Amino acid sequence: MSKTLYPLYGIVTVLNTPFDRYGNIDRKGIELNVAYALEAGVSGFLVPGLAAEVTKLSNAERYQLVEWVMEAVNGSVPVIVGAGDPDFENALEILDTFLQIGCENVLFNYAFSDEEDYRSQFLRFAELNPEMIMIQDWSASGYGLPDALICQLFEEVEAFRCLKVETVPAGVKYSRILDLTDGNLNISGGWAVTQMIEGLERGVHAFMPTGLHYTYVAIYESFHAGNAEKASDLFEKLIPILAFSNQHLDISIHFFKKLLFSQGIYPTDRVREPILPFDSNHDKMAKKMIKRSMELEAETMG
Repeated sequence: MSKTLYPLYGIVTVLNTPFDRYGNIDRKGIELNVAYALEAGVSGFLVPGLAAEVTKLSNAERYQLVEWVMEAVNGSVPVIVGAGDPDFENALEILDTFLQIGCENVLFNYAFSDEEDYRSQFLRFAELNPEMIMIQDWSASGYGLPDALICQLFEEVEAFRCLKVETVPAGVKYSRILDLTDGNLNISGGWAVTQMIEGLERGVHAFMPTGLHYTYVAIYESFHAGNAEKASDLFEKLIPILAFSNQHLDISIHFFKKLLFSQGIYPTDRVREPILPFDSNHDKMAKKMIKRSMELEAETMG
């Protein structure tokens, strides 16, 4: 492999979209969340992703959200922008607009059906010449993209530098892809952050959780400072929170919106329909997990 490792390490937070009481995107909420995450030491941001309720945002809202995030970050860390859409022609339009407003790091999210189709659409995406492309290897119930296809695209497309692995199971795929690319393809863990310690031990470069910025940064930094025991102890305190929030993407969105609202970062905990409902039992459990989350954040701020 001729490429050098793309320098994306640490915690790259996936931002939820804050809505005000009228249902509009709230700029102050975005600015407060970005500031809080930067203070915690995150290494980058991904927006808009699945956690941002991206499929329920108009193109104009996506552009506005990204512009506000870019302004708040002000070049201090990388911002990776999600240009995925079920309508691939719209995805290309979104990517083109992002490039025009100065976003050079982009996420490619396209449903895999067969290798020829996936490769063809990826090459069309790459032809717009972003500086860096991260592929989202997403499969909630399977192995995701074939290893050979990932390696082929890595060899063929200069801009393809990062892979966000969100497959079942994730761990063995982390190791296989790192081995097959001689460690030169940057690997991030997304939804499988529930196996963060395993990911760290397998050499994953970055992790992409939502919220709990101080806690995740403390786990990552403790591990890389040689204190794996402290990292594991902190992660074990997270497990009940993850067991609740990661039941389903919609439950995660509800929960982290409620957490951010409780922290005074977002003005409301509003979500957009359609979304799985949060019933009274969910709400009761969320209150317990929010209390635990805020205690853990306070502990790791120290």
